Amino acid sequence: MSVTVRVPPVFRTMTGGQAQVSVEGGTVGEVLAALDAAHPGFRDKLLDDGGALVRYVNLFVDDDDVRFLQGLDTPVPDGGTVSIMQAVAGG
Repeated sequence: MSVTVRVPPVFRTMTGGQAQVSVEGGTVGEVLAALDAAHPGFRDKLLDDGGALVRYVNLFVDDDDVRFLQGLDTPVPDGGTVSIMQAVAGG
């Protein structure tokens, strides 16, 4: 299944400056694995040593935050979009 991944500016050096790339995958975890295979370095930026999503990055399938769905097991529909967004904090 082809999926579009939207890449924030801070990670675009890994995609040659591309704001979005296409990869294959049926779940968020599969999409991230394909993304890292095509553009090495994403795994280290998005997942911790245990394979869980790091706190300062949010992932969305279409408009839904995967943390409130099934995490990395969240299904991604064919033609869907996975958006990577850095969490914003401050006060």
